[in-house]
Amino acid sequence: MKKHFYKILVIACSLFACKKTSQNNIVFHDSDEISNVIASMTDIMVHDITNPPLAARFFSYSCLAGYEVVAQNNNSFTSMKGRINNFPEIKVNKPSGKYNYQLSALLAIIKTAEKLQPSGILLKELKKNIIDSCKTAGLSQEIIDNSEIYAEDVSLQILKYAQDDGYNEISNYPRYQPSRKAGSWYPTPPAFIAAVEPYFNKVRPFTLKSADQFMPQPPVPFSTDPKSSFYELMMENYNDKLTEEKIAIASFWDCNPFAVDNIGHLMSAVKKISPGAHWLGITGIACEKSKKSFDESMAIFTVVSVGLMDSFMACWDEKYRSDRIRPETTIRNQLDANWQPLLQTPPFPEYPSGHSTISGTAAQILTFYFGEGFSFDDDTEVRYGLPVRSFTSFEHASKEAAISRFYGGIHFMDGIEAGLVQGKTIGNWVLEKIYGERNTTITQNL
Repeated sequence: MKKHFYKILVIACSLFACKKTSQNNIVFHDSDEISNVIASMTDIMVHDITNPPLAARFFSYSCLAGYEVVAQNNNSFTSMKGRINNFPEIKVNKPSGKYNYQLSALLAIIKTAEKLQPSGILLKELKKNIIDSCKTAGLSQEIIDNSEIYAEDVSLQILKYAQDDGYNEISNYPRYQPSRKAGSWYPTPPAFIAAVEPYFNKVRPFTLKSADQFMPQPPVPFSTDPKSSFYELMMENYNDKLTEEKIAIASFWDCNPFAVDNIGHLMSAVKKISPGAHWLGITGIACEKSKKSFDESMAIFTVVSVGLMDSFMACWDEKYRSDRIRPETTIRNQLDANWQPLLQTPPFPEYPSGHSTISGTAAQILTFYFGEGFSFDDDTEVRYGLPVRSFTSFEHASKEAAISRFYGGIHFMDGIEAGLVQGKTIGNWVLEKIYGERNTTITQNL
């Protein structure tokens, strides 16, 4: 497993190449370098089996570090101070000599991720590769050294901001115990993993007033009555007939880092990225297709990652409030003891669908930047053995991501629909808080 991971990381590192230029201060021209850092962070998250909300936390703080460097050196961009909750004024003593701020931005992302991710030390090889490529391009040692000092200064301040968000205090909360009430969630086979991040709503959000600011409407109440609305929902899952296309859609958007394979009496983890990592992959695809500059791309990656964090927080807040049973559990209890969903059921309550929520948020934000009819080919999952899928818009992709949870047998339809609405609402809120604007076109569809 580790051997495979290192191979991926080396490949990712080899993609970096500073562009030769007559101006020492500008060597990065596009989004590729940022996308490759995000991809390397993703590989480490797969290696560490990082849960989806925590992955969003890693991405958001790391991107914020890179963005703040850009904002201090490009007057077209403004610091996040005053735009996201409790964000500090980033005070740095800029190097007296020459430095490259875009190199500093990349290094700030890496240095922040190194400290946040459990196996972040593995990014040191990536950092070395970037620096070596800059030397090859003709960047002086003085500029490289000054750029790294600058990056370290910003990263330390972002890490302090992250440390104060309350996440580290979650470990002091009592271990979550499933209620075992009728219709409530409890761990599912094959691994029966304990509840993931039951206290994530206690973390400080970036733009939300609180995790429960945009509570979805309550889920359809659990019932064993064959005439009830819940029973009807359950039967929809049970009677759904899988086709090759439905299987392809469910597999493409699976994004379950907790998936395991049974091999005799042993279980082994299956390498899959988180939903947030998938949408940041799409962000990179869009930036590359539209030829966004390095600085523009840094801003887009940052706002999307901030939106993902707040979206996960709001979704998880509702998950552990409604605490609703998964289709797999109730169908086995009420209809068919041998029924199995196509996808493995994730280890947390059902309502609302997390992938639906964060997909609605990401699509709303990306549409703000790139437009409603932005088509793209999504090759994010190719490195994990899945083919490219094509989409006519971000909303198209978000709706497919959402319905994939129904095809996969891991969500009820009302959880999917509620997640999309909640996610779009949060996406607009994030845009309003950061830019004073919202995606008015897609808001009409809420």
